[in-house]
Amino acid sequence: MSENLVATTPPLELRRLDDVRRDFAVLVPALDEAGNIPELVAELRATFERHGLEGEVVIVDDGSRDGTAAIAAAEAERWDRLTVVRHRRNFGKTEAMTTGAEATSKKYLVLFDADLQHSTEEIPRYLDKLAEGWDIVTGRKVGKYEKRGVSSIYNRLSRKLFEIPVSDLNSMKAFRREVLDEVALRHDWHRFFVVLAYARGFTVTELDIALLPRRHGEPKYSGRGRILVGLLDLVSVAFFLFFSRKPMILFGMSGLFMATMGGVVGLLTVVLRVLQWMPPFGFRPLLYLVILLETLGFLLFGFGFLAEQVAQQSAEIDALNRRLSRR
Repeated sequence: MSENLVATTPPLELRRLDDVRRDFAVLVPALDEAGNIPELVAELRATFERHGLEGEVVIVDDGSRDGTAAIAAAEAERWDRLTVVRHRRNFGKTEAMTTGAEATSKKYLVLFDADLQHSTEEIPRYLDKLAEGWDIVTGRKVGKYEKRGVSSIYNRLSRKLFEIPVSDLNSMKAFRREVLDEVALRHDWHRFFVVLAYARGFTVTELDIALLPRRHGEPKYSGRGRILVGLLDLVSVAFFLFFSRKPMILFGMSGLFMATMGGVVGLLTVVLRVLQWMPPFGFRPLLYLVILLETLGFLLFGFGFLAEQVAQQSAEIDALNRRLSRR
């Protein structure tokens, strides 16, 4: 299978392949995947034995109601490399990923879906690429799938907006734990994990990986509502990346623009009054417009100052966390 290497910042270090193949964990978020769990565990175990992998597997049951947790727990009794953790209710893939990471101390993490739409044989390829020194390895899906059109538009928008050097954001991933520790993820932001990490200077590359037909169960991310949620999340991430460090650029400039427009409308009103030219709608709407523009302008400018204070506190907390992590 061909691989697509992305031209980005070269890796700073070359890691020993043996170290990576020992010090890793496969994180498997699972929601109502009872039909796939036995085959998933069997294929993971076969891949580990075939390639001499010494890592761990963490299955995170994300509030399933079909007995996924019980089936996974039964499999864990027969394979000591498998750990099962459970959410009391469904929280989402982002929360499942972070829960899985907290359940292991391994240095390298592989995010693998429980639906077996990717082969477990991809895992050694990802680990090999991590061993070359990359911080994140993500997959570019090859093959037919139902949401290709929507996914293509979403990925193109992301590449244009965030200037990321990969072509597929929502696929199998492998990464260093340090990346997840440093990147703050909100609900459903696993789709923007690569975007947020790349914005913080982590190196990224991608591999072509085959997309296989789902064997059992139903897709979890479908429906038109998911498109709207994805677009809104895209806007939120863009706002976070572009304005969180300098919010005055957005609020201050918007406030100044509105205040300036209020001044222009006010000046126009005075000129019309001096020239004794009465607008067909009278002067009162113009005066109300001046008041509205000036009020909104100064409010937005004030919000900008408050947002700058929040950004400063956030920067100080980030700096403190980095100092503590180095100790």
